Amino acid sequence: MALPRLVSPLFRSRFTVPPVTPFKRTMSSSLKPVFTAQAPKALGPYSQAIIANNVAYLSGQIGFTPEGVMVGSDVQSQTRQALTNAQAVLKSAHSDLDKVIKTTVFLQNMDDFDAMNQVYAEMFGEHRPARSAFQVAKLPKGALVEIECVAMVNSD
Repeated sequence: MALPRLVSPLFRSRFTVPPVTPFKRTMSSSLKPVFTAQAPKALGPYSQAIIANNVAYLSGQIGFTPEGVMVGSDVQSQTRQALTNAQAVLKSAHSDLDKVIKTTVFLQNMDDFDAMNQVYAEMFGEHRPARSAFQVAKLPKGALVEIECVAMVNSD
């Protein structure tokens, strides 16, 4: 940005704005994308997970098999598969379900909460991460449940 000529050269040399460099849309070197073939590939332009500062942020998982086939028409089978997918992504990120800090559960119908909760408790065992659960209008690919989580990553 050029300053008017009325401004003294001394002022101009001390307060000239440097040229703007174009913004590059690249992933920061401190962010590590995670991919595993043991879980369904991302349905869009996002990663299965991202690791930042020894924390894994997993994208939502639905009841797809790694081949992209929905496992069943009930919330329990879809919950089991969604958490199996999350576990596969976590293992690829050097973590596991027992390192999960928080989950968010999205349900197509809140009436499925108890059925989802039964499988959820079975999969997590004695570990009890923080959790939020919501009923949503619609989930990708007609899923009945989607689960995302945040987990600590082993530092070794």
